[in-house]
Formats: sequence, C-alpha cells, structure tokens
Amino acid sequence: MQNCLGIYIENNLIKYAKVSKEKNDYKVEAFGIKFFDADAGDAIKKVIEETYSFNTPISINLASEKYLYFDVFSLLSKNDIQKTVQTEYEAYCDENKYNQNAFETRYALVPNVENKEKIRAIQVIVNKLELNKQKQYVEKNNLIRIMPIGVAIASIAKLEKKENTLIVNMEEKTTITTIYDGQVYNVETLDVGSQEVLEKINRVENSLSKAYEICKDTTIYTSNVIEDTKEQPYLEYIIPNLYALSQRIQEIVAESPVKIGNVYLTGTLSVINNIDLYFQEFLPSIDCKVLKPNIIEENVTQINIKDYIEVNSAIALAIQGLGDNVVQSLNFKKISISDRFKKLGNIELKANNKNGEKKSGKPKKEINFSFKGKLNILELMLLRCIVAIILINIIFIVFSKILYKQMNNKQTEIEGLISNENAEIAKINSDINSLNSKNTKYKALIEELNAIEKRVSSIQKRKNAIPNLLNQIMYVIPESVQLVSIQSATENPNTDNENEKITIVAQANDYDQLGYFIARIKLEGYLNNTVSSSGQKNGNIVSVTIEGELP
Repeated sequence: MQNCLGIYIENNLIKYAKVSKEKNDYKVEAFGIKFFDADAGDAIKKVIEETYSFNTPISINLASEKYLYFDVFSLLSKNDIQKTVQTEYEAYCDENKYNQNAFETRYALVPNVENKEKIRAIQVIVNKLELNKQKQYVEKNNLIRIMPIGVAIASIAKLEKKENTLIVNMEEKTTITTIYDGQVYNVETLDVGSQEVLEKINRVENSLSKAYEICKDTTIYTSNVIEDTKEQPYLEYIIPNLYALSQRIQEIVAESPVKIGNVYLTGTLSVINNIDLYFQEFLPSIDCKVLKPNIIEENVTQINIKDYIEVNSAIALAIQGLGDNVVQSLNFKKISISDRFKKLGNIELKANNKNGEKKSGKPKKEINFSFKGKLNILELMLLRCIVAIILINIIFIVFSKILYKQMNNKQTEIEGLISNENAEIAKINSDINSLNSKNTKYKALIEELNAIEKRVSSIQKRKNAIPNLLNQIMYVIPESVQLVSIQSATENPNTDNENEKITIVAQANDYDQLGYFIARIKLEGYLNNTVSSSGQKNGNIVSVTIEGELP
C-alpha cells in the first residue's frame, strides 16, 4: 500500500492530509489544520509525529511562484522547444531586470486552443531563496514533490476530457486555474484571499484559530434573504474580498476563447456557508459549486465532506505525491541519488513480478548466470566490467551531486555578497554626498565668521580711533585753541574701509594759533589728506573745520 503526506504551507498555518492508495482505492487516513506564530518547521514536525509519517513520502507546495506563458510551434523538436522556452525566459528576465540565476524554472506543454499550429508552454519560476526555505521545513524527511498548487489542485477535481472549468482556490492568495479540455491551461494568482480576511478578524479577536472558526460559522445570505449584520459583524471583512474575486472571475469567463461550464470553489474561504450561492448570483449561466475531492466516497456525511474541503490543497499535494495526475516536469524537487536507487529497485521488483507470473504455452528459454563452481575467464571479465561500470557510475553521480550542491551554495553566497556590497556602496555614496553638503555649509560658515571677525576688528579699531587721535594732538595743540567737536565722518561704519574720515571743529581768539595747530597736524601726520575750511569769526572767536583721514 502506497501513502503520502501532503502539506500545504502558508505564513501562519499549514494544512495536512495523509492519503493512502491500494490499487485504485484511496483513503484519507489523517488530516487537519495547524496555526503557528514563528516557525513552520516546528508545526510540520508535530504533524509528522502525530500522523506517524517519519518515513512517509512528503509532498509540499511552492511559495511565491510566478507563471509565464509562451507559444511554441508544434512541429519543433523537443530540443528546439526547450531552447525556445529558455530564450523566452531570458528575454523576460532582461525586460524585467531580473537575474536569471536567482530563479529555478520548470515548464509543461499543453495544446493551444486558440492556435492549433502551436503548443502552449506553461513555465513556472520561483526564487531559489524561497524554494530553499520551503525545502528546509522538511529537509530531514522523505521529500519527493514540490509542486505549484495552482496546477496540483486540478488533480482532485472530477473532470471530463472535454470539460472547460475554473478552479478558484481561495487560500492565503487566490489562484484561479483555467482548465480547457480537461488540461490545465492557465493559472492566475491574485493577492485577494483568506490572509486579508483572517488578519482583519484577528486584530479584533487576537486569535487566528478563532478567526478561522468565525469564517466557518459565517453564512452569506443571498439577495432574497434579509441578512442580520448584528449576528455576523465580520461580513464587512469578507464580502469585499469575495466581490473582488467574483469580478475577476466574470472577466476571465468573458475573455475565455471557449465556453466555461463549471466553477469550483475551494480553499480556506470556501468553508463559509452559502459561498457557492454567492458566486452563483454573479455567474447565473455557469454551475458554481464547492470542490469535493474526487477520492472521497459519496456516502460520507456532509459534515465530514466540509472538513475534507478545508484541506483540499493538502489532499491535492498528497495525490501528486502518489504519482496520480502528476505533471512530473513541474516538480521542483530534484531527484537525489537515493531516489534513483529506490526507483531502480521498484523497476527491478516489477520485472521480477512479471517473470514470476505463470504463462500458458511453451516456456521461455532463459539464460542462467550462476556463481556456483569456478568462474571461467569470460565470466570473470564480465563480472569485473559490471562492477567497474557500477562503481564509475556511483562515483560520477556522487561527485556530480556534491559539485552541483557546492556550486549552488557558492552561487547563493556570491549573490548574497554582491547584494551586501551594493548596499554598502550605496551607503558610502550617501555618506559622501552628506559630507560634501556639510563641507560646503562649513566653508560658507567659515567665510561668514571671517567677515564678521574682520568687521568687528574694524569697528574696534574705529572705536579707539578718536581717543588715540586726541591723545596724540594734546601735545601739539596751543593753549588758546579749543576743540569744539571731533567726530568720524565715515558714511557707512560697517564697511571695511580703513581710511576713516575725521572732522575736527576748533576755535581760538587768534587765527594764527589755529593755523599753527593745522600745520602741526599735517606735519606730524596725525591725519592724511588734511584740509581745512576758511576761518569764520563770530565776535572775538574764530572757528575752523579740519577734515582728514586716519593714517
């Protein structure tokens, strides 16, 4: 009996389902939902312990993947198709300034319903950092599948060969999977989903698990029924998201080149009561219904079916792990050496079973290779060749795996170093610009301070100019001459002009004494460019004005 544990991982919750298969009969042995705050790895470890899945194959989902679509001529060879897809991918990376080596890619081919001469390549790309993060959650377990949920979800729907269907998976983000003629044709990812609804309710209730239970207990009333908003206060958080989804679904249906017959609803938000009736009102000509896993028996009670529907994504991943309806080319789990040996062992086992079957008619002639007795030269040479070939293959595979792993690690390390160096260079450039700006500012301040210092020095000099002048001329002024006034005649005292004008008004009874005084000022050089006015007599007093510049 085969079994597989499907684990669907989101930011704050995981969904799990352990599915077993015996011939064509399936059974969901365990399933559930777990919420976590910090590390998904701890929650997954608990799930593995609770479901006794220590050696069970595990299948998980991709995270943050993108879907690209290219049209390729159907007459091209396999190698030419691969080169064409690679060229289109490189052009996409160049156009969006992406580093090609930062992504892991896979692609699948489907018939093109719009152009029969071409085939449609669906390429899935994911950042290697996101992929490695997903792997680390179950790196110590038997991981066999990493699948894009937008493709994997189609494996649990009952699809006819010519059926055209939409599967709306309303998880953390919503994926709308378009299926034409029973094959996945397009996957669109929308940011609208359960994450926004649960976060808004969580802000009020302070519990994600309680927010989830509130969604399960919420009923959407149709337009024919009056809704009681008092009993369901959280509808205001739910309806806008569902309305946005309904509008996009209507657009996809209108743009579809073929007629869409069914819309299946699944994911976290599908647990809301009457959600199928809500979408049916927007799509009256299409059958809208909640997606029931095709492996569930019809006689299961309605309550159990709703519980199964909660974990549809995990069931779909488990079905992929069992190898049913799987698109092997979209598996992002690389086959390890141990996986190769397991596969070879299975092939050998099947071959032995076929040889052991009894068939009617004449028995086949068999070539027996026996180790009894002494080996002849031919047998010995043949045995040595077989052992040598096996050893060479094992050594080559081991070293290739080690080398490839080291190359990937170095590539990741180099990309991280380049990113850090670019960040540091950006910081240095920012610091240089800041220093240049401050340097310019400091130079301006220094120039301003020098000008102020010079101006203060000039003012100080002018302040002491007249006292110094008086101290000098006191020794040469005649006793009969009196100084009426002495003042600075500079028009702008704040200028840096050092040749300050001085005006002296002097008077005496005798003009000769004034003339002697003027002559001594010129002779001693107390003032430069000294000029004097003609004397003015007022009664017995003669006054004169002397002007000059301080030396």
